[in-house]
Amino acid sequence: MALNTGGAAPTERGLHAQVLAAVGEDIVDGVYPIGSVLNQDELTARFGVSRSVLREALRVLQSLGMVEPRQRVGTLVQPRHAWNLMDPQIISWRGRGREYFVQQRELLELRLGIEPVAARLCAARITDAEASAIVAAADTMVDANAAGDERRFLQADIAFHSLILRGSGNAVMGHFSGTVEALLRTRPRERRGTITEYTSPSAHRHNELAAALGRREPEAAYRWSFELLSATLEEFIAEG
Repeated sequence: MALNTGGAAPTERGLHAQVLAAVGEDIVDGVYPIGSVLNQDELTARFGVSRSVLREALRVLQSLGMVEPRQRVGTLVQPRHAWNLMDPQIISWRGRGREYFVQQRELLELRLGIEPVAARLCAARITDAEASAIVAAADTMVDANAAGDERRFLQADIAFHSLILRGSGNAVMGHFSGTVEALLRTRPRERRGTITEYTSPSAHRHNELAAALGRREPEAAYRWSFELLSATLEEFIAEG
């Protein structure tokens, strides 16, 4: 099946992005199982693209650990433990398919080990301007929830967690904000949407965490961050 180009002549970069997303999602969903060989003739025919476009997409998948070229064999789909599961592209692909709830659980468990510590560090290190930005993001989440504005809520939620991770003063934790943003952006694709019956108490916890940071209380910030993420994890366990 050729790619849908909407009647316009796509650029090679546009075709590459479409092929990359389609093959990446198919690998994640098991259409191409682990250990299988990707047939380049079949893929170029399926998408109606040149070999150069396909090769570029496969190079990106290789950089993500999802495939590996083997001499006299072809391009093999790699085991999941080889994948860069915290890369935003893989997070996005997993978030579109059957692994949505599995990924939410896995990354929330990881966030529980990182973000409360980041919040503790943040309380001791952020500037007054950074503290005000965190409070503003929390306030926006409350307002957006009341208005039923999912897009605004999501953007404020992303800003809130990113500000804390970067405000920790730890470069590695700051880099993790990209992973968290990618994960949060998968939520609007879920059948329930971003704003649910769980959102009001979640917004309250965000406000309490912001207040603890504003008061420069590291242990309270740690506690509220842990409680916030624990409750979110329980939500996904219940729904998944």
